[in-house]
Amino acid sequence: MLSRLLFAIVDHAARKGLAESSADDSSDASPKDRARRTGIRGETYAYWYLRRHGYIILARNYTRPGIKGEIDMVGYDGGVLAFVEVKTRSAKDTNAPSPEAAVDQDKRRHLARVARQFLRARRIDSQPYRFDVLAIESRPGARPEVRLHKGAFTPYN
Repeated sequence: MLSRLLFAIVDHAARKGLAESSADDSSDASPKDRARRTGIRGETYAYWYLRRHGYIILARNYTRPGIKGEIDMVGYDGGVLAFVEVKTRSAKDTNAPSPEAAVDQDKRRHLARVARQFLRARRIDSQPYRFDVLAIESRPGARPEVRLHKGAFTPYN
């Protein structure tokens, strides 16, 4: 019930998009900084979106020292442990590639490596798991478009 209410609040706040409007852009902020802030807003939106859809989140921005990569969110969806990669794009250009396209082979390999470490660290190697991708496209003046791909890819060992 609480997650429904909080997602409704976050969703309402995002009704005009997750990216900064041109009025909010500070002249000293680089495009990289603006993209990072959009990504942070996207991850917050994704967190409450997943909670609203029944996920129980165990970890956010999970990393392991000495291992390249980060898992945006780890949580249970029913009895399955889901490693969720969140990709947020500010879709000012309609010809821009989809957020899902950013989860390429290298990214998948890094996610799988960090996921194996997560499972080992918690001694749950036998736990069924999958990799999900949550794509968020934010257009100025519109609510974000969200696509959740459960079992988006299978890792290679």
